[in-house]
Amino acid sequence: MQKGVIQLETLSCPSCMQKIENAVKGLNGVNQDSLKVLFNASKVKVDFDSETITINDIEKAIEDLGYPVVKSKVKSA
Repeated sequence: MQKGVIQLETLSCPSCMQKIENAVKGLNGVNQDSLKVLFNASKVKVDFDSETITINDIEKAIEDLGYPVVKSKVKSA
């Protein structure tokens, strides 16, 4: 399991958080219980199985919703 922290451009509304949360939770390989979308910090924290999904796949799911990713970090859990 790996931990990912994805920095987004500033989120403007709480419903954005919900959209991102739903999209990332729907991805195969994401630990749904670990997912946190931090509104004030505009960050997404998530644990994921690197054998099933990559941080790039998670970023793409967020960017496909129209939320640009600024940067991301991955560490082993």
